[in-house]
Amino acid sequence: MALKTSKFDVADYLENEADMAEYLSEALALDDPAYFQHALGAVARAKGMAAIARKSGLGRQSLYKALSESGNPEFSTVVKVLAALGIKISAVPMEEKSAKAKPRRARRAA
Repeated sequence: MALKTSKFDVADYLENEADMAEYLSEALALDDPAYFQHALGAVARAKGMAAIARKSGLGRQSLYKALSESGNPEFSTVVKVLAALGIKISAVPMEEKSAKAKPRRARRAA
């Protein structure tokens, strides 16, 4: 008897907003725009692409295209999708890559 397999889709395992936000945060941490785009598409599918299209004001077909493997979404599209998902992004300083960072000099009182 042959083993039957099915294609893995992470969208099937993203059950709530916390899971979705964590998945997107991890995708951003990889510094790979293509992977973040893939992750954003998976989260949008998990939430429901039609609902995301409606909330973001974007067309469902254009949303599928923008978040596809060959898509290239504009930053405004990414922001609209994140807002429709109820997820926000934030900026934080990058960690020092060098273990021997130069210490700051204390200011001398005049």
